[in-house]
Amino acid sequence: MTEGFDTDTLWDEFHRVVNMNSEELREYLLADASDEVGFPPDPDLGIDEVGRRVLHVLGKRKIDLTKEDLDVMRQVVDLVQTMGDLTDDDSRHELMTVGHDPLRG
Repeated sequence: MTEGFDTDTLWDEFHRVVNMNSEELREYLLADASDEVGFPPDPDLGIDEVGRRVLHVLGKRKIDLTKEDLDVMRQVVDLVQTMGDLTDDDSRHELMTVGHDPLRG
């Protein structure tokens, strides 16, 4: 879907579908990782890998993007476009781990 996007278009589309700001996403990922058993002992705190990469991209300027950043941006845009705005618990959870809250307009 997004393979043909140039960097500017991908940047715009990524920031359109990621409708949670970095602080909201960070809080959601940390709360999700803590689950009911508390934080795990490993250094990544059990945070979703793609969500962590989305946070990394959100903290960057467009000119500083790497190939890996572009790959995660494509992955997120494709996921949100494929899933749409599903609001059942499992789908919403999956979308929110990449920064898209389907309950937001």
